[in-house]
Amino acid sequence: MTDYYELLGVSRDATQEEIKRAYRRQARRYHPDANPSDPGAEERFKDLNKAYSVLSDPDKRQRYDAFGPDGVEGLAGAGAGDPFGSTFEDLIGQFFGAGPFGSRRPRTRSRRGADAGVRVELSFVEAVFGAKKDVSLRLAAACDRCHGSGAEAGTEPTVCQRCGGTGQQRTVRQSLLGQIVTASTCQVCDGTGQEIPSPCGRCRGQGVVAKESSITIDIAPGVEDGMRERLPGRGHAGQYGGPPGDLWVELVVEPHPVFSRRGDDLLCGVGVPMTAAALGGSVQLTTLEGEDLVIEIDPGTQPGTVKRFRKKGVPSGDGWGRRGDLLVELKVEIPANLSEEERRLLRQLADLRGETSESVPGLFARLRGSPR
Repeated sequence: MTDYYELLGVSRDATQEEIKRAYRRQARRYHPDANPSDPGAEERFKDLNKAYSVLSDPDKRQRYDAFGPDGVEGLAGAGAGDPFGSTFEDLIGQFFGAGPFGSRRPRTRSRRGADAGVRVELSFVEAVFGAKKDVSLRLAAACDRCHGSGAEAGTEPTVCQRCGGTGQQRTVRQSLLGQIVTASTCQVCDGTGQEIPSPCGRCRGQGVVAKESSITIDIAPGVEDGMRERLPGRGHAGQYGGPPGDLWVELVVEPHPVFSRRGDDLLCGVGVPMTAAALGGSVQLTTLEGEDLVIEIDPGTQPGTVKRFRKKGVPSGDGWGRRGDLLVELKVEIPANLSEEERRLLRQLADLRGETSESVPGLFARLRGSPR
Protein backbone atom coordinates (compact mmCIF):
# COMPACT_ATOMS: atom_id res chain seq x y z
CA MET A 1 0.00 0.00 0.00
CA THR A 2 1.61 3.22 -1.21
CA ASP A 3 1.97 6.09 1.24
CA TYR A 4 0.02 9.11 -0.05
CA TYR A 5 2.82 11.53 0.80
CA GLU A 6 5.38 9.43 -1.06
CA LEU A 7 3.01 9.13 -4.00
CA LEU A 8 2.80 12.91 -4.36
CA GLY A 9 6.48 13.39 -3.51
CA VAL A 10 5.97 15.67 -0.49
CA SER A 11 6.96 15.51 3.18
CA ARG A 12 4.42 14.78 5.92
CA ASP A 13 4.54 18.42 7.09
CA ALA A 14 3.94 19.86 3.62
CA THR A 15 1.61 22.85 3.32
CA GLN A 16 -1.63 22.73 1.34
CA GLU A 17 -0.05 24.85 -1.38
CA GLU A 18 2.92 22.46 -1.66
CA ILE A 19 0.55 19.49 -1.91
CA LYS A 20 -1.45 21.25 -4.62
CA ARG A 21 1.65 22.07 -6.67
CA ALA A 22 3.00 18.53 -6.30
CA TYR A 23 -0.31 17.04 -7.42
CA ARG A 24 -0.51 19.24 -10.52
CA ARG A 25 3.06 18.35 -11.43
CA GLN A 26 2.47 14.61 -11.02
CA ALA A 27 -0.96 14.73 -12.71
CA ARG A 28 0.47 16.35 -15.83
CA ARG A 29 3.19 13.72 -15.88
CA TYR A 30 0.92 10.68 -15.53
CA HIS A 31 -2.28 11.82 -17.23
CA PRO A 32 -3.41 8.98 -19.58
CA ASP A 33 -3.73 11.41 -22.49
CA ALA A 34 -0.05 12.28 -22.11
CA ASN A 35 1.02 8.63 -21.85
CA PRO A 36 -1.03 6.69 -24.40
CA SER A 37 1.65 3.99 -24.69
CA ASP A 38 2.09 3.45 -20.93
CA PRO A 39 -0.45 0.88 -19.63
CA GLY A 40 0.30 1.76 -16.02
CA ALA A 41 -0.24 5.50 -16.39
CA GLU A 42 -4.00 5.35 -15.89
CA GLU A 43 -3.71 3.37 -12.65
CA ARG A 44 -1.00 5.71 -11.39
CA PHE A 45 -3.18 8.68 -12.27
CA LYS A 46 -6.09 7.26 -10.28
CA ASP A 47 -3.83 6.70 -7.26
CA LEU A 48 -2.64 10.32 -7.49
CA ASN A 49 -6.25 11.52 -7.49
CA LYS A 50 -7.05 9.43 -4.45
CA ALA A 51 -4.00 10.72 -2.57
CA TYR A 52 -4.78 14.34 -3.44
CA SER A 53 -8.45 14.05 -2.46
CA VAL A 54 -7.34 12.99 1.04
CA LEU A 55 -4.34 15.26 1.64
CA SER A 56 -6.05 18.36 0.23
CA ASP A 57 -8.86 18.03 2.78
CA PRO A 58 -7.67 18.99 6.32
CA ASP A 59 -10.16 16.66 8.07
CA LYS A 60 -9.36 13.67 5.86
CA ARG A 61 -5.65 14.40 6.12
CA GLN A 62 -5.83 14.44 9.92
CA ARG A 63 -7.62 11.07 9.92
CA TYR A 64 -5.10 9.65 7.46
CA ASP A 65 -2.15 10.82 9.60
CA ALA A 66 -3.70 9.25 12.70
CA PHE A 67 -5.16 6.01 11.36
CA GLY A 68 -3.71 5.47 7.90
CA PRO A 69 -5.79 4.59 4.82
CA ASP A 70 -8.43 2.81 6.95
CA GLY A 71 -9.30 6.12 8.58
CA VAL A 72 -10.38 7.60 5.26
CA GLU A 73 -11.57 4.47 3.45
CA GLY A 74 -14.62 5.27 1.39
CA LEU A 75 -14.03 9.03 1.60
CA ALA A 76 -11.79 9.20 -1.45
CA GLY A 77 -12.68 7.53 -4.74
CA ALA A 78 -10.30 6.75 -7.54
CA GLY A 79 -11.48 9.77 -9.49
CA ALA A 80 -12.03 12.19 -6.59
CA GLY A 81 -10.42 15.58 -6.86
CA ASP A 82 -9.62 15.18 -10.56
CA PRO A 83 -9.46 18.71 -12.07
CA PHE A 84 -9.21 17.28 -15.58
CA GLY A 85 -12.67 15.71 -15.48
CA SER A 86 -13.90 12.11 -15.43
CA THR A 87 -14.65 9.70 -18.21
CA PHE A 88 -18.18 8.57 -19.02
CA GLU A 89 -17.45 5.17 -17.44
CA ASP A 90 -16.27 6.89 -14.24
CA LEU A 91 -19.52 8.81 -13.97
CA ILE A 92 -21.57 5.66 -14.53
CA GLY A 93 -19.61 3.95 -11.77
CA GLN A 94 -20.11 6.84 -9.35
CA PHE A 95 -23.88 6.98 -9.83
CA PHE A 96 -24.75 3.31 -10.31
CA GLY A 97 -21.80 1.41 -8.78
CA ALA A 98 -21.13 -0.29 -12.10
CA GLY A 99 -18.65 -0.31 -14.94
CA PRO A 100 -19.41 0.27 -18.62
CA PHE A 101 -22.92 -0.79 -19.71
CA GLY A 102 -23.95 -1.59 -16.13
CA SER A 103 -21.60 -4.58 -15.71
CA ARG A 104 -19.92 -5.15 -12.36
CA ARG A 105 -17.23 -7.51 -11.30
CA PRO A 106 -17.68 -9.46 -8.05
CA ARG A 107 -15.84 -8.11 -5.07
CA THR A 108 -12.60 -9.81 -4.17
CA ARG A 109 -12.83 -12.11 -1.14
CA SER A 110 -9.58 -10.85 0.28
CA ARG A 111 -9.84 -8.21 2.97
CA ARG A 112 -7.12 -6.01 4.38
CA GLY A 113 -6.39 -6.72 8.02
CA ALA A 114 -7.38 -4.21 10.67
CA ASP A 115 -4.84 -1.92 12.30
CA ALA A 116 -3.67 -2.79 15.80
CA GLY A 117 -2.36 -0.60 18.58
CA VAL A 118 0.05 -1.10 21.46
CA ARG A 119 1.43 1.19 24.15
CA VAL A 120 5.16 0.95 24.91
CA GLU A 121 6.71 2.39 28.05
CA LEU A 122 10.23 3.77 27.81
CA SER A 123 12.70 5.10 30.31
CA PHE A 124 14.01 8.60 29.67
CA VAL A 125 17.38 7.16 28.62
CA GLU A 126 15.75 4.73 26.15
CA ALA A 127 13.78 7.58 24.59
CA VAL A 128 16.94 9.67 24.15
CA PHE A 129 19.29 7.02 22.77
CA GLY A 130 16.85 4.50 21.27
CA ALA A 131 16.15 0.91 22.26
CA LYS A 132 14.69 -2.43 21.20
CA LYS A 133 11.49 -3.36 23.04
CA ASP A 134 9.76 -6.73 23.00
CA VAL A 135 5.98 -6.46 23.25
CA SER A 136 3.30 -9.15 23.41
CA LEU A 137 -0.14 -8.61 21.93
CA ARG A 138 -3.05 -10.59 20.55
CA LEU A 139 -3.29 -10.39 16.76
CA ALA A 140 -5.34 -12.03 14.04
CA ALA A 141 -3.22 -14.54 12.10
CA ALA A 142 -3.95 -16.76 9.10
CA CYS A 143 -5.62 -19.99 10.21
CA ASP A 144 -3.06 -22.80 10.00
CA ARG A 145 -5.79 -25.39 9.47
CA CYS A 146 -7.31 -23.95 6.30
CA HIS A 147 -4.29 -21.78 5.43
CA GLY A 148 -6.48 -18.70 5.34
CA SER A 149 -9.03 -19.95 2.80
CA GLY A 150 -11.84 -20.34 5.33
CA ALA A 151 -12.81 -23.72 3.83
CA GLU A 152 -12.47 -27.05 5.62
CA ALA A 153 -9.50 -29.18 4.61
CA GLY A 154 -10.19 -30.99 1.35
CA THR A 155 -12.79 -28.46 0.23
CA GLU A 156 -12.65 -25.05 -1.39
CA PRO A 157 -14.95 -22.06 -1.97
CA THR A 158 -17.55 -22.56 -4.70
CA VAL A 159 -19.55 -20.29 -6.94
CA CYS A 160 -22.38 -18.65 -5.02
CA GLN A 161 -25.65 -20.46 -5.76
CA ARG A 162 -27.76 -17.40 -5.05
CA CYS A 163 -26.14 -14.92 -7.49
CA GLY A 164 -24.41 -17.35 -9.83
CA GLY A 165 -21.02 -15.80 -9.11
CA THR A 166 -21.92 -12.26 -10.15
CA GLY A 167 -21.94 -10.90 -6.63
CA GLN A 168 -25.27 -9.17 -7.32
CA GLN A 169 -28.93 -9.94 -6.91
CA ARG A 170 -31.21 -8.39 -9.54
CA THR A 171 -34.81 -7.48 -8.90
CA VAL A 172 -37.31 -6.76 -11.69
CA ARG A 173 -40.47 -4.80 -11.02
CA GLN A 174 -43.12 -3.24 -13.19
CA SER A 175 -43.86 0.48 -13.21
CA LEU A 176 -45.80 2.92 -15.37
CA LEU A 177 -42.63 3.41 -17.40
CA GLY A 178 -42.08 -0.31 -17.90
CA GLN A 179 -39.71 -2.73 -16.22
CA ILE A 180 -37.22 -1.39 -13.71
CA VAL A 181 -34.22 -3.58 -12.89
CA THR A 182 -32.35 -2.91 -9.68
CA ALA A 183 -29.18 -4.63 -8.52
CA SER A 184 -28.02 -5.09 -4.92
CA THR A 185 -25.13 -6.86 -3.25
CA CYS A 186 -25.73 -10.55 -2.76
CA GLN A 187 -26.43 -11.22 0.91
CA VAL A 188 -25.13 -14.78 0.77
CA CYS A 189 -21.63 -14.11 -0.58
CA ASP A 190 -21.39 -10.41 0.36
CA GLY A 191 -20.73 -9.51 -3.25
CA THR A 192 -17.72 -11.82 -3.69
CA GLY A 193 -19.42 -14.33 -5.98
CA GLN A 194 -18.19 -17.22 -3.84
CA GLU A 195 -19.53 -19.07 -0.83
CA ILE A 196 -18.00 -21.62 1.54
CA PRO A 197 -20.22 -24.70 1.80
CA SER A 198 -17.96 -26.37 4.41
CA PRO A 199 -16.47 -23.69 6.69
CA CYS A 200 -13.25 -24.47 8.54
CA GLY A 201 -14.04 -25.79 12.01
CA ARG A 202 -11.26 -23.83 13.63
CA CYS A 203 -11.74 -20.33 12.21
CA ARG A 204 -15.45 -20.85 11.34
CA GLY A 205 -14.87 -19.78 7.78
CA GLN A 206 -13.18 -16.47 8.65
CA GLY A 207 -9.70 -17.52 7.49
CA VAL A 208 -8.05 -15.95 10.56
CA VAL A 209 -7.71 -16.83 14.24
CA ALA A 210 -6.47 -14.86 17.25
CA LYS A 211 -2.94 -15.62 18.40
CA GLU A 212 -0.55 -14.27 21.00
CA SER A 213 2.31 -12.63 19.16
CA SER A 214 5.67 -11.28 20.29
CA ILE A 215 7.10 -8.39 18.30
CA THR A 216 10.43 -6.62 18.63
CA ILE A 217 10.06 -2.89 18.04
CA ASP A 218 13.05 -0.70 17.17
CA ILE A 219 12.71 2.62 18.96
CA ALA A 220 14.62 5.35 17.14
CA PRO A 221 16.76 7.81 19.16
CA GLY A 222 15.15 11.09 20.12
CA VAL A 223 11.50 10.01 20.46
CA GLU A 224 9.24 11.92 22.83
CA ASP A 225 6.36 11.13 25.16
CA GLY A 226 3.03 10.75 23.35
CA MET A 227 4.52 10.09 19.90
CA ARG A 228 2.79 7.55 17.68
CA GLU A 229 4.66 5.48 15.13
CA ARG A 230 3.14 3.38 12.34
CA LEU A 231 4.69 0.02 11.49
CA PRO A 232 3.28 -0.97 8.08
CA GLY A 233 2.16 -4.57 7.74
CA ARG A 234 2.63 -5.45 11.43
CA GLY A 235 -1.05 -5.39 12.38
CA HIS A 236 -3.85 -7.97 12.09
CA ALA A 237 -3.61 -10.47 9.23
CA GLY A 238 -5.90 -9.93 6.27
CA GLN A 239 -8.73 -12.32 5.45
CA TYR A 240 -8.49 -14.78 2.56
CA GLY A 241 -5.03 -13.67 1.48
CA GLY A 242 -5.58 -9.95 1.98
CA PRO A 243 -2.69 -7.73 3.11
CA PRO A 244 -2.11 -7.24 6.85
CA GLY A 245 -2.99 -4.02 8.64
CA ASP A 246 -0.56 -1.68 10.34
CA LEU A 247 0.61 -1.55 13.93
CA TRP A 248 0.39 1.79 15.71
CA VAL A 249 2.82 2.21 18.60
CA GLU A 250 2.14 4.87 21.23
CA LEU A 251 5.18 5.82 23.29
CA VAL A 252 5.01 6.65 26.99
CA VAL A 253 8.26 8.10 28.38
CA GLU A 254 8.96 8.12 32.11
CA PRO A 255 10.30 11.41 33.53
CA HIS A 256 13.91 11.61 34.71
CA PRO A 257 14.78 12.88 38.20
CA VAL A 258 17.60 15.12 36.90
CA PHE A 259 17.19 15.78 33.18
CA SER A 260 14.38 17.13 31.03
CA ARG A 261 14.06 17.99 27.34
CA ARG A 262 13.39 20.97 25.14
CA GLY A 263 13.40 19.64 21.62
CA ASP A 264 16.82 18.08 21.05
CA ASP A 265 18.39 19.94 23.99
CA LEU A 266 18.84 18.35 27.42
CA LEU A 267 18.21 20.54 30.46
CA CYS A 268 19.27 20.10 34.06
CA GLY A 269 20.14 22.10 37.16
CA VAL A 270 23.26 21.78 39.33
CA GLY A 271 23.64 23.09 42.85
CA VAL A 272 26.64 25.37 43.43
CA PRO A 273 27.82 26.31 46.95
CA MET A 274 27.65 30.02 47.70
CA THR A 275 31.39 30.13 48.33
CA ALA A 276 32.19 28.42 45.00
CA ALA A 277 29.93 30.86 43.18
CA ALA A 278 31.80 33.76 44.75
CA LEU A 279 35.35 32.42 44.62
CA GLY A 280 35.20 30.06 41.66
CA GLY A 281 35.70 26.32 41.54
CA SER A 282 34.13 23.33 39.85
CA VAL A 283 31.28 20.85 40.28
CA GLN A 284 30.76 17.41 38.75
CA LEU A 285 27.75 16.12 36.79
CA THR A 286 27.09 12.55 35.67
CA THR A 287 25.56 12.63 32.18
CA LEU A 288 22.92 10.27 30.77
CA GLU A 289 25.72 8.34 29.09
CA GLY A 290 27.35 7.70 32.47
CA GLU A 291 30.39 9.92 32.00
CA ASP A 292 31.51 12.46 34.62
CA LEU A 293 31.38 15.99 33.28
CA VAL A 294 33.40 18.67 35.14
CA ILE A 295 31.70 22.06 35.13
CA GLU A 296 33.97 25.03 35.80
CA ILE A 297 32.51 27.75 38.02
CA ASP A 298 33.78 31.25 37.28
CA PRO A 299 34.35 33.62 40.22
CA GLY A 300 31.30 35.80 40.77
CA THR A 301 28.86 33.37 39.11
CA GLN A 302 25.28 34.58 39.52
CA PRO A 303 22.23 32.38 40.23
CA GLY A 304 20.57 31.16 37.02
CA THR A 305 23.77 31.21 34.93
CA VAL A 306 23.50 28.60 32.14
CA LYS A 307 26.44 26.60 30.83
CA ARG A 308 26.08 25.13 27.32
CA PHE A 309 27.87 21.93 26.28
CA ARG A 310 27.71 21.37 22.53
CA LYS A 311 26.55 18.02 21.13
CA LYS A 312 25.86 16.54 24.56
CA GLY A 313 22.10 16.52 24.06
CA VAL A 314 19.56 14.30 22.31
CA PRO A 315 20.51 12.55 19.02
CA SER A 316 18.27 13.67 16.19
CA GLY A 317 17.70 10.12 14.93
CA ASP A 318 17.90 11.21 11.28
CA GLY A 319 21.04 9.20 10.56
CA TRP A 320 23.24 12.29 10.12
CA GLY A 321 24.79 12.11 13.59
CA ARG A 322 23.38 15.45 14.72
CA ARG A 323 22.77 16.07 18.42
CA GLY A 324 21.35 18.80 20.53
CA ASP A 325 23.16 20.55 23.39
CA LEU A 326 23.26 20.07 27.14
CA LEU A 327 22.18 23.18 29.06
CA VAL A 328 23.16 23.23 32.74
CA GLU A 329 21.65 25.88 34.99
CA LEU A 330 23.83 26.81 37.98
CA LYS A 331 21.71 27.12 41.11
CA VAL A 332 23.58 28.98 43.84
CA GLU A 333 22.79 27.39 47.23
CA ILE A 334 22.32 29.72 50.19
CA PRO A 335 22.95 27.93 53.50
CA ALA A 336 19.92 27.89 55.77
CA ASN A 337 21.44 26.70 59.08
CA LEU A 338 24.62 28.53 60.09
CA SER A 339 26.83 27.96 63.11
CA GLU A 340 27.85 30.91 65.27
CA GLU A 341 31.34 30.88 63.77
CA GLU A 342 29.86 30.96 60.25
CA ARG A 343 27.60 33.85 61.21
CA ARG A 344 30.55 35.75 62.68
CA LEU A 345 32.57 35.28 59.49
CA LEU A 346 29.68 36.36 57.27
CA ARG A 347 29.13 39.49 59.39
CA GLN A 348 32.82 40.24 59.08
CA LEU A 349 32.57 39.85 55.30
CA ALA A 350 29.49 42.07 55.23
CA ASP A 351 31.36 44.75 57.23
CA LEU A 352 34.27 44.58 54.82
CA ARG A 353 31.88 45.03 51.87
CA GLY A 354 29.92 47.76 53.61
CA GLU A 355 26.69 45.75 53.56
CA THR A 356 25.63 45.91 57.25
CA SER A 357 23.38 48.43 58.93
CA GLU A 358 26.26 49.58 61.16
CA SER A 359 28.58 50.43 58.24
CA VAL A 360 25.86 51.89 55.97
CA PRO A 361 23.12 53.54 58.06
CA GLY A 362 19.63 53.07 56.62
CA LEU A 363 20.70 50.32 54.18
CA PHE A 364 18.16 47.73 55.32
CA ALA A 365 15.49 50.37 55.72
CA ARG A 366 15.93 51.26 52.03
CA LEU A 367 15.73 47.61 51.02
CA ARG A 368 12.38 47.36 52.86
CA GLY A 369 11.15 50.46 51.08
CA SER A 370 10.98 52.56 54.29
CA PRO A 371 12.23 56.18 54.45
CA ARG A 372 15.59 56.82 56.03
